[in-house]
Amino acid sequence: MRCTSRCPRRARPPEKRSMANQHTYILGLNTYDHDVSAVLLRDGEIAFGILKERITREKHASGFYKEVIDYVLTAEGITMADVDLVVRNCYILPVQEMEDRLMYQDMPAFLPEYERGDAGQHTLFRSNSNKVMTISHHLAHAYSAFAVCPFEEGVVMIVDGVGSYRSDVDEEFPGDSASPLARESESYYKFSGSKLECLKKVWMEPERGFLSDEFYNMPGLGAYYSRASTYVFGDWNKCGELMGLAPYGRPGAIPPMLQIENNVLTVPHWTPELNQPYIMDSPGKWESHPSMKHWEDLAWRVQDDTERVLLERARWLRETTGAKNLCIAGGVALNCVANGRIAREAGFENVWIQPAAGDDGIAIGCAYYGHLAVQQKPRSFEMKHAFIGRTYSDGEVEEATKRFFVKPQVNVIRSNSVYKETAKLLADQKVIGWFQGSSEFGPRALGHRSLLADPRRAEMKDILNSRVKHRQPFRPFAPIVLKERADEIFEGKGDSPFMLLAKPVAAAWRDKIPAVVHVDGTARVQTVDEETAPDLYYILKEFEALTGVPVLVNTSFNIKGEPIVETPRDAMACFLTTGIDHLVMHDTIVSKNKAHRFINPMLEVYSDVANLVRSTTRVG
Repeated sequence: MRCTSRCPRRARPPEKRSMANQHTYILGLNTYDHDVSAVLLRDGEIAFGILKERITREKHASGFYKEVIDYVLTAEGITMADVDLVVRNCYILPVQEMEDRLMYQDMPAFLPEYERGDAGQHTLFRSNSNKVMTISHHLAHAYSAFAVCPFEEGVVMIVDGVGSYRSDVDEEFPGDSASPLARESESYYKFSGSKLECLKKVWMEPERGFLSDEFYNMPGLGAYYSRASTYVFGDWNKCGELMGLAPYGRPGAIPPMLQIENNVLTVPHWTPELNQPYIMDSPGKWESHPSMKHWEDLAWRVQDDTERVLLERARWLRETTGAKNLCIAGGVALNCVANGRIAREAGFENVWIQPAAGDDGIAIGCAYYGHLAVQQKPRSFEMKHAFIGRTYSDGEVEEATKRFFVKPQVNVIRSNSVYKETAKLLADQKVIGWFQGSSEFGPRALGHRSLLADPRRAEMKDILNSRVKHRQPFRPFAPIVLKERADEIFEGKGDSPFMLLAKPVAAAWRDKIPAVVHVDGTARVQTVDEETAPDLYYILKEFEALTGVPVLVNTSFNIKGEPIVETPRDAMACFLTTGIDHLVMHDTIVSKNKAHRFINPMLEVYSDVANLVRSTTRVG
């Protein structure tokens, strides 16, 4: 019988553990490049995890990993001396080689000057300890998926932008003719219990480019999608936006570019006919650019190509192995539209997707490689939710509301019926900042650090965009729905607790919840049950009692370009500097008073206000 993950109900901060050596601790790390993260296992179960961006407030934060280590160790009440094993990954180079190079090369994208001092003094930097090891990229992705999935056996699909060099890959894999400098693009595995076997790897050979720009032309599926993201948005990491733009394109306006035959994929180079890239310094707004229709058509083509190839791969994997269960990870696994088609059409009975499918989830995979492969322990943990941050006490919430800059601007009440009161505010078309329990690990706000709103009015999309999110108007907002009502409102059976499956909205419900229906009639669904997300479940039940609708809009508690909020101070800063109507933290409801309209405009930019709210000392 598999045990479940740590209960997400609100808890008090952990006590200091004087007997820490009674537990076995493993630390998993994703290091140096984007989405630096740490996960701590206690006796084979996830104790805590965090992304560096949540601490530093820098989106997709790279660099040294001191902050994330300190966060998880402090949350558990232990020190590095209590950690039995550290397992790390950096997809650029093995961590030990990366750190050797950082000694004599100035690479500020990976180790800025202001972090060099911390790195040089840290016990893990260039460590020779036999308690510290490095594994390769797709192997870490694979362990992040199967090691915590609900299945005893099945297969694993890993597809991302770029993985480790062939010469650095740790696991055995079928022979091929790839060169030592080829990079991982796709990897396929089967698993049974704790055992993992590689079935196939797809490589990207080195490509010519402008200095270090080879990634733009690499012939891989994830790299192809990132190439299109760079072409349309000027940023390789805007793949989610490209997926949202795709339904606006004209089917077939651009002929297919990817070719797959006999399970062999051919990825073309960009051609001179694709000559309308977005130039970030060009005059005018992106939304009114004359190339918009071309970009929409290209997004449709790239999304359709990607879905077609992923379906072909998934069907091959099922037919080759006869497996009933599929696990997916890697950055491409964040494509919820493709995931929805795989779940409906690939023929697997069950599909499970790692909630931190991108490189942030590498820390999970590293930790579980240590637990299963190094320490030879059996699998005993299922990741039923992603709420693995530390909890914040009621005292910390209260302190955030009483800081000298905050206190004059807000009214604060404690409520014994916070779910009912919040549901009433939502039904009255108010936008709610919702802060409960432990923060989510990964890129999605799953109901502990969320903005909630009423889905019954189509205008709510524009309200959220204009007053809070400030993002492109074509991007959809996701629904959260009571698990027991999901199959009635959305087509396609199966839970979607991590908001990683797009499903068609049932025709009878499209006019009832228009704020969460995308232009193609689908929605990126999150199903909610009482066991794993009780706070979210109770507010949905109260909203259903008021309106008859068991659905709410759920989007991340942040503004465009900022990470999701982590602390009560972060939440307060975002609340005061945007059009969020009310902030609910634990059982405390915070509202802006009349003074807010006069105090906040005295500071001109968001960052000034936010930094002041986070940093000022409480007075009185």
